[in-house]
Amino acid sequence: MVSHLPETDFRSCVVHKPCMEDWNATIPMFDWSFLSQEQCEQYYNNITYPGGDAWCNATWDGILCWPPTPRDTEVPLSCPPGKGIDPNKYAYRKCSSDGQWEGRRGREKEGGWSNYNDCFLPTIKDLMDKLYAKSDEDAQMKLHVAEVSRIMEMVGLSISLATVLLSLFIFTYFRSLRNNRTKIHRNLFVAMKIQLLIRLTLYIDQYITRQDVKETQRGIDNTPVVCEGFYVLLEYARTAMFLWMFIEGMYLHNMVTLSVFHDKPNYRIYYLIGWGLPVVMTAVWAAVTAFNYTNTACWWGYNLSPYFWILEGPRLTVIFTNLLFLLNIMRVLITKLQASVSSESLQVKKAVRAAIVLLPLLGITNSLQMIPSPLDRNIFEFAAWSYATTFLTAFQGFFIALIYCFLNNEVRATIRKSWDNYNSQRCIEENRRHSLASFQMYRITAGKRGSQVDCNGSMIQDVQIDAV
Repeated sequence: MVSHLPETDFRSCVVHKPCMEDWNATIPMFDWSFLSQEQCEQYYNNITYPGGDAWCNATWDGILCWPPTPRDTEVPLSCPPGKGIDPNKYAYRKCSSDGQWEGRRGREKEGGWSNYNDCFLPTIKDLMDKLYAKSDEDAQMKLHVAEVSRIMEMVGLSISLATVLLSLFIFTYFRSLRNNRTKIHRNLFVAMKIQLLIRLTLYIDQYITRQDVKETQRGIDNTPVVCEGFYVLLEYARTAMFLWMFIEGMYLHNMVTLSVFHDKPNYRIYYLIGWGLPVVMTAVWAAVTAFNYTNTACWWGYNLSPYFWILEGPRLTVIFTNLLFLLNIMRVLITKLQASVSSESLQVKKAVRAAIVLLPLLGITNSLQMIPSPLDRNIFEFAAWSYATTFLTAFQGFFIALIYCFLNNEVRATIRKSWDNYNSQRCIEENRRHSLASFQMYRITAGKRGSQVDCNGSMIQDVQIDAV
């Protein structure tokens, strides 16, 4: 029969040192603050063991330092603080009857096995169970797919940020592009820019801090309050992006379907919906999450909790509403095309093209993120889901900027006109400088032949410069 050694009994021996002959004050006192097996062994090195029983030696499993434990005993230690971990729960490790740490499922294993199952929050534990449902090898392959997806996401977010910033500059710089439609575009791009900047900042911070094995470097990811604040701002920007997508869809729907919609849009209402409503929604979600995630570092796993539907519910409503807008716009477009002399194939082609253009803008691709990850399926299904979802969501900013800015005929015509004006002005300046140089040359070399040069530096004609 296995006995359970209460943690407080053994720890009191260590903390109050009744059985310690020497004490090294430089050794950490928390079970999770050790960095090596040597530190762990040194910490318990001078304990006097009762005779007659076999004991499992002190061991460090990479996370916790487990104390020397008598045989047939299961020792508990408090779960280490971390994301997705409940520090009020316990991890367990069992010493077998022969004084060796017991492996998983009762099998002998070098170094033994630590049971951290109870440490995980229920949502995280459910993910872990799905991840390791088949085999350890299958789980490792899925983790590799997740790493590749993260790299793809970083690349996509960086490209999206660059194109969104360039689009914002174009829509702001050229006065001819400052109309009602592009004004909505600019607000959508601002919300996207904020979201992309925060997400990239968090990813870069996580990469830097996780390279520090000793965890001596502080960053956003491991700083209380600051970390939660970044995620609150991230979710606010995401919610604002969804609502500006809704405004885009509503404005486009009214322009296409309502013949009476010719007045100037009420931007006060638009700003209230696009920037004000997300404040209320995010504040409610943050308050509920803070109340229920008091013991979880940085609210880790909050997107898996039911409280996240305070935000996801309205976002899903926006997606379905924009889908209805899209279907009705398609109906109107097809009706108008049928009234024309276009062939049936051309009608379908135009309708499909319109749908492809609208899909990224109206946020329907974001619905893929709301589908639960198929962790319990085979590696091919999981990889297909992971890569497709990551590509469409990470590059969404790029596609929207491409379709509504870089490929827009009005934008291209404006940029081309500006470029032509710049070249014309440059030509005038060059010809002016050339005329001045010719006049000076005339004064020096009167009676000789000179040349005039066009803006490209080519000789266009010879002129006779005669003295008066």
